[in-house]
Amino acid sequence: MSTPAIDRILRGPSGLGTSGLQFRPQVSVPGVEAPEVPVPEAPASEVPVPEVPEAATEVTAATPGFRLPPVHVLPVPPAAAAAAASPAAEAPSGGKPKAGDPIPGLYHHPIAEPDPVRVEALSAEIKVWAMEEVELYPPDWEKDFDGFSTGRYMVACHPDAPSVDHLMLAARLMVAENAVDDCYCEDLGGSPIGLGSRLLLAHTALDPLHTTTEYHPDWEASLSSDAPRRAYRSAMEYFTRAATPSQSDRFRHDMARLHLGYLAEAAWDQADHVPEVWEYLAMRQFNNFRPCPTITDTVGGYELPAELHALPAMQRVIALASNATTIVNDLYSYMKELASPGLHLNLPVVISEREGVSRKEGYLKAVEVHNELMLAFEAEAAALALSCPVPAVPRFLRGVAAWVDGNHYWHQTNTYRYTLPDFW
Repeated sequence: MSTPAIDRILRGPSGLGTSGLQFRPQVSVPGVEAPEVPVPEAPASEVPVPEVPEAATEVTAATPGFRLPPVHVLPVPPAAAAAAASPAAEAPSGGKPKAGDPIPGLYHHPIAEPDPVRVEALSAEIKVWAMEEVELYPPDWEKDFDGFSTGRYMVACHPDAPSVDHLMLAARLMVAENAVDDCYCEDLGGSPIGLGSRLLLAHTALDPLHTTTEYHPDWEASLSSDAPRRAYRSAMEYFTRAATPSQSDRFRHDMARLHLGYLAEAAWDQADHVPEVWEYLAMRQFNNFRPCPTITDTVGGYELPAELHALPAMQRVIALASNATTIVNDLYSYMKELASPGLHLNLPVVISEREGVSRKEGYLKAVEVHNELMLAFEAEAAALALSCPVPAVPRFLRGVAAWVDGNHYWHQTNTYRYTLPDFW
């Protein structure tokens, strides 16, 4: 089978990042290992694969840096995954974790410290963009902006970025998304009342309004009317200049998912409703980090073709990774959210409320949920990399895995924002 689309895919990745893909070796930590999980064979027909020359298969399978867990099949049985994850029970400092330690028992992959030169350069550039170019925050919010450590976050999550300019693509979008969350939804004056209208109008800064000549100027002027919309518009303009049309449309779609999740959470807040655990996890599949790892190819200077991004197996891998990283946020931000007014919903709280267990038991069960999702992500990413040996696929999966690891690193080490509960 040969079509222009398949021929283009088989030519492999191209662009500034192609020759600059470097991954640091994984750092092993005693007591936190990727376990073997016995699972049944999955039929090869589950992932449609174009014909690939034998040489291409060999090169792909030998590509260094991508974690291939010892399982190459789908799926991971929940009981087996939870049991396999349970041995990692101690903090590196011994017993009770200290500031900057990972959560005891949380399955993760430690990474090397991000390149300090890049961190410094990116931190300076993103601050100029936020504080001067789009006037995103007033001066008295500067300390919290610095405490977020965007530069360290993005350098940790995108080790294959060819340049600081590529990292800025992700950094602007991250800062803009965070501003929308803070200013529209929660920390800095946000409210569930009227959120739908605010999000819809902000979304037009990402997905432009196509209207009549008479009404276009009013919409255009609205994009500068508040800080979140200014940030969305500017960040998206930079992104679309660097991304392909397909990558830009993919990002818009993921942001619509995010905004839908915001609305579900706001509706529960207005109704004082505590969802069932499965309902909360459904909301978190939308209100999660997905827009961030799915742009890893743009930040890396190449493209995962739309035909491959849309594969059901690829969509499942991305969803599992995004869900796991979002529960990481629930766990590390637990104490910060506990200090906020009212009952702030996160996975530990929802488990405690709905399953009638203590706060500690709810928290520790949330760790188990995270671990199961992480093991499923790694197993299914490995299966996809082996069954679809097109060069862009393992590269993109490595990028998503790097984002997962970098996201955990940032949460673990950001002691300005996060502290752990006294549960150990």
